[in-house]
Amino acid sequence: MTDKQTILVTGGGGFLGFAIVDMLVKKGHAVTSFSRGRYASLDDLGVTQIQGDLSSAEDVDQAVQGMDTVFHVAAKPGVWGSYEDYYNTNTLGTLNVVNACLKHKVHHLIHTSSPSVVFTAGDMEGADESVPYTKTFHTHYIKTKKLAEDIVLNAVREKGLKAIILRPHLIWGPRDNNLVPRVIKRHKRLVKVGKRNNLVDTIYIDNAAHAHVLAHEKLSQDPSLSGKVYFITQDEPIPMWDMINGILTAADLPPITRTLPHRVVWCIGALLEGIYTLFRLPGEPKMTRFVADELATVHWFDISAVKTDLGYAPLVSTEQGLKRLASWLKDNPVT
Repeated sequence: MTDKQTILVTGGGGFLGFAIVDMLVKKGHAVTSFSRGRYASLDDLGVTQIQGDLSSAEDVDQAVQGMDTVFHVAAKPGVWGSYEDYYNTNTLGTLNVVNACLKHKVHHLIHTSSPSVVFTAGDMEGADESVPYTKTFHTHYIKTKKLAEDIVLNAVREKGLKAIILRPHLIWGPRDNNLVPRVIKRHKRLVKVGKRNNLVDTIYIDNAAHAHVLAHEKLSQDPSLSGKVYFITQDEPIPMWDMINGILTAADLPPITRTLPHRVVWCIGALLEGIYTLFRLPGEPKMTRFVADELATVHWFDISAVKTDLGYAPLVSTEQGLKRLASWLKDNPVT
């Protein structure tokens, strides 16, 4: 157990950020959240809130000053949008966080990344941290998150920053504002992509937060862990469509039964991307090439390293998590 610390969480009002903040508060740390908006849920926890923009070096510098540890969780997710928007949040924002950590001699940085930085659009079975970065960036999100990892790791090697990078895969659970609502809102149009019920890794929200808190505690105890990158998952790969249907069942909706070939869905995604780009349509396409590939391929990871180094083990099984999600959705239906 680490001593009680003063901790900043970027994106503390978001899905993962809030779960991390909640765990840190329960451990007695003095937690501050840095976000664009203000959140009543954080007020309820007694958390100090600072509003600002990650792309503003001045805003970030002021937020980081006086902190012992920073959890850099905030990011622009998704598969569609301008490169500038993704770069400003995911890459420039990380650069500002790292520079502020170095300037103010922050003890530790826990940086949230994504397994997508190694995604090749092909099957990945039991991949571990030795897998190289992808050379083909299928989305702006992937490229800007890879550049963010570079910034953190360069600061570790060249400037002595103490940091750990975590790559959670497909976070879900109560309060999810991304995966769960997307599945539920699109359930009438969803089709199985390809003939395989391909194995994938996911991670329940409490487990993702637990891994982040463990990274902080273990890095405090063992500085040699600095510079390490870890995949974090449920440690129980699940067939893709079993997982999607599990979410639909939790929402009291029927399972997906229709199927289309992967190539057909991929071509639909390419067509929609072209239309949205050509006509500069608002929002995002209902399908993209990246999403088609993600839905049709095997992607699960060997998490031996995080289990060995950090002592990580999931707190909540997938079955338990789906039951919790169903209970939460009864009181918080997705509309």
